Amino acid sequence: MADDSTINSLREALRSSPENHTLRRLLANTLMHSGRAEEAEAEFRRLVESKSEDAGLRLDLAHCFFQQGKYSPALVIVEDLVAKRDTPAAAHLLHSRLQIQRGDAEFAVTEYRSAISADPSLKDPELEARLGIGSEASSSVSDGRIRESWEGDNESTAPTRAEFERPKIKFSDVGGMANLKEEIRMKVIYPMQHPEMFAAYGKAVGGGILMYGPPGCGKTHLARATAGEISAGFLNIGIHDVLDMWMGNSEKALHALFQSARGNKPCVMFFDEVDALAASRSDMKTSAGRHLINQFLTETDSVASSNDGVLILAATNAPWHLDPAFRRPGRFDRIIFVPPPDREGRAEILRLLLQRKPVDQIDHDAIAKKTEDCSGADLKAVVDVCIEAKLSEALKTGRPQPITTRDLLAAVKQVQPSTRDWFSSARNYALYSNQGGQYDDILRYLKLSR
Repeated sequence: MADDSTINSLREALRSSPENHTLRRLLANTLMHSGRAEEAEAEFRRLVESKSEDAGLRLDLAHCFFQQGKYSPALVIVEDLVAKRDTPAAAHLLHSRLQIQRGDAEFAVTEYRSAISADPSLKDPELEARLGIGSEASSSVSDGRIRESWEGDNESTAPTRAEFERPKIKFSDVGGMANLKEEIRMKVIYPMQHPEMFAAYGKAVGGGILMYGPPGCGKTHLARATAGEISAGFLNIGIHDVLDMWMGNSEKALHALFQSARGNKPCVMFFDEVDALAASRSDMKTSAGRHLINQFLTETDSVASSNDGVLILAATNAPWHLDPAFRRPGRFDRIIFVPPPDREGRAEILRLLLQRKPVDQIDHDAIAKKTEDCSGADLKAVVDVCIEAKLSEALKTGRPQPITTRDLLAAVKQVQPSTRDWFSSARNYALYSNQGGQYDDILRYLKLSR
């Protein structure tokens, strides 16, 4: 693992030679191996933007996503890579690991075999043991399948349950997204503040809201703030909390999570990367995946149990992979596009990011004007880059200086908007797979609406 001095030296060298791709790739890999995957992601994104056809760089970015638990964007890259000729063997290996996260052990075995067939040095005994490759006759799992002789609940392999949080942040801590905040107020906050009025119209508290858009635009942050607004329990559910390669365990885990939420009302359930749990059943390669989708639909329908008082929020970067049944009223009956923040929203986010930091008369609007298409995460990266530069300067002079508008504008030049890659894919879906106008918001944002 590299120490900070090595990383700082690489950054310093890049300031003198910002277009040196070899040097930037070395920095990105060094950050990855040092456990600083979020910083590495920013460097890999910049490299991919300038060399988009480099399969090795795209695979590096996918590994970076995987290390952070961002499985959906990793899968988007890897699926594109494995569909082409001359695919790096390591892409099949990562695809295998991603299939395990999705609960498809059989397909994971197929991809693992493809990887080691092309490059035997990628052989991974630990992964083989997990998938039951070459297992003995007495083993309970073989080549991704549970043996027919296996019996019992296998409770020991059940996925870990997510824990309730009590978030302290509120909507005032989230910059921009005024329309989405109002949708959530109508779903949960107003019914709790005016129960008699909503009861008179037979309107229940809760429901489902699906948020989609480019990564880094604050969907998770807003979900947490929603719970904070109403002092509700918050259940942040990732695919690790549900998916399991043992048959039936995923459905059990999902049901248990919904039961926990129903027993702790009011509650906000947040499903991040929901497309990993609710992908279109027509695309499913195994019946296990379809069973999980059906279970999810059953829970959101709340036929057997009431979801009154439970707000189900979900986020996805790939709504086109979501099963159409989830868009039916009564499930995710509000599907809301979360775009990058507008100019006013960017200025508001910058004010929040710079709170309690030494600043000198910052012109937030001037910086917002120069950061078009930047997500909230990109703006955080701008502030982080600026702070690193100020710290480097302070260490040399021995005198810390406040952050100025000029410092932030210099940092803006080093951070490329991460949302543009997403829009390049979303544009095609919005233009050519827009049945019922479900992606009209994307067309309006891109100024392509007729």
